[in-house]
Amino acid sequence: MIRNGAAALFLICCIAGCGNDIEKVKLFEPQTLPDNTIRNAKIRRSEQGKLQLLMSAPLVEQYSKPESKTEYSKGVFMRFFNGYKKPTATLRARYAVTNDSRNTMFVRDSVVIIDLQRGDTVYLQDLTWNRNEHRLFTEKPVRQKNGPRVTYGDSFESDDNFERPIIVHQRGTLEWSEED
Repeated sequence: MIRNGAAALFLICCIAGCGNDIEKVKLFEPQTLPDNTIRNAKIRRSEQGKLQLLMSAPLVEQYSKPESKTEYSKGVFMRFFNGYKKPTATLRARYAVTNDSRNTMFVRDSVVIIDLQRGDTVYLQDLTWNRNEHRLFTEKPVRQKNGPRVTYGDSFESDDNFERPIIVHQRGTLEWSEED
């Protein structure tokens, strides 16, 4: 009788002790977990055998559901190259995500672009890279610095080699020559 009572008491304690917070359980549903995880990734992108981009990221998580995307939750550092292996610009951000079906990358949080050819540094809140259109852009405020010169703007656009950057509605310290 005592053994059956102990077994019943044990069963009651086990049932009473089992409680799952539904929000905690959702964290482990298959669609919320990455398909692949890579730490300290180094990624190269080339087109027709010419190096275009070197990218490093402390953490890369690839997802296939609900849509195909790759998330760089601990940030990215990218170095862009011209067709002759010469670096043209760098980009750093604290967060990035690529949407594979749209062939776009979105970066945000302390986005900094350094134009290595002109010596310009551009500070942005976020930036979208459309790889099909070979275009970088944002509709948010921009700040550009080159030595003592500081320029502000309402938005930003460039080709993905960073050869033709444009700041829309520039204001601040501007310099130009009669030729311009």
